Amino acid sequence: MLKLPVYLLFALALLHSAVFSQNLSLTIPLGGNSWVTTHSRQGDEEVTDNGWSDWTETDTVFSTFVYLNRSGTLRIAAEMSSAGRSVLRWYVAGVSKTIVIAGPKKKYDIGEFAIGKPGYVRIDVSGISRSGGVFATIKDLIISGSAVDTKAAFVKNNEGNFFLWGRRGPSVHLRYDTSKVTSNIEWFYSEITVPKGNDVIGSYFQADGFNNGYFGMQVNSSTERRVLFSVWSPFQTDDPRNIPENKKIKLLRKGTDVATAEFGNEGSGGQSYLRYNWKPGTAYGFLLRAQPVKNNFTNYSAWFYAPDEKRWIFIASFSRPETSSYLEDLYSFLENFEPDQGYITRSAWYHDQWVRTTAQKWVPITQASFTYDDTASKGYRLDYSGGTGSGGFYLRNCGFFNGGTKLDSVFTHPVPPSPPDVNLANFK
Repeated sequence: MLKLPVYLLFALALLHSAVFSQNLSLTIPLGGNSWVTTHSRQGDEEVTDNGWSDWTETDTVFSTFVYLNRSGTLRIAAEMSSAGRSVLRWYVAGVSKTIVIAGPKKKYDIGEFAIGKPGYVRIDVSGISRSGGVFATIKDLIISGSAVDTKAAFVKNNEGNFFLWGRRGPSVHLRYDTSKVTSNIEWFYSEITVPKGNDVIGSYFQADGFNNGYFGMQVNSSTERRVLFSVWSPFQTDDPRNIPENKKIKLLRKGTDVATAEFGNEGSGGQSYLRYNWKPGTAYGFLLRAQPVKNNFTNYSAWFYAPDEKRWIFIASFSRPETSSYLEDLYSFLENFEPDQGYITRSAWYHDQWVRTTAQKWVPITQASFTYDDTASKGYRLDYSGGTGSGGFYLRNCGFFNGGTKLDSVFTHPVPPSPPDVNLANFK
């Protein structure tokens, strides 16, 4: 048997890898990897599961993102059709290409682009002119070239409704270490500061998460923001109408102007929210309490501190059946719930975490581990990170930035200077 020198084997392996990469072709479904990043005032353009829809205006830009694991050449093609003659402008890696299409669907070569380093690549497309009703019908992009290998990251398909989850982007979490707390946790206090420019529509900055619910603040639209507190039912369903009466979350009381209802689609239970115009650059406080009561129920109550008003605002109290426990599995998270906003980065500082035990002692939380959801764990999106800094812990997601944080990374920050200045006798 012929034995080749190690250096020759290595060279052959490199050659095989290069040839394989040149021949590799990947299909990027636009339904899970594109956004309308520049909106027309007149048009109704949108991204659907079947690609781009209602593309009529020249000032609309569709953007598609893919992570490439290596530098080299990127060749792009697409199967496109148009009822008339359309001229399209493609812009990738600083280079613009103009393509003319017409007639029934066929494959068009868009061009070849030089990718200088690994990372996310943005592919922008706009229309220059058209004679038909829409510029084009496009469902997928086809990429190849030496920069393309099997480690390219994008939403591969819509199994498990991942076009929706992929366009929303990865959710990221801080799992707080309470292992050194020796008594039951009755109270959980924490604060969030959203830096200016990070209050993106669709963001949920969740402060006080626990094993049976969550409490935080959202950006619901350009004109509405909410402070939201929810408790899950012990009955597992995504439709609250299916919950038996003896397993429903019971509202005990709610604060002034607080709306309450049942929620579904992510488990089901009781929900409350206060429309409140919180502002970026300001630290807001969140206080949560758990009280086990008779007949195997636990009551959960939430208060929100508004520093501009210098007062605590009561949100709601819910009673959960089949539950007799204090606060467990404490966490915070950052998520985007608006798919059309999944291409925009948002971040927040999570700080001043304290728990109050049944032994009447405040204990600081100074350590957290970093986790993320299935969108990240599948490798569909890599734009997620977390860590520590002068502002405490931070979380960041969406926007297709490079340099994600490793799963289960452990963060530690110094003990806050003092426990929260709250008189718990006033919180009934």
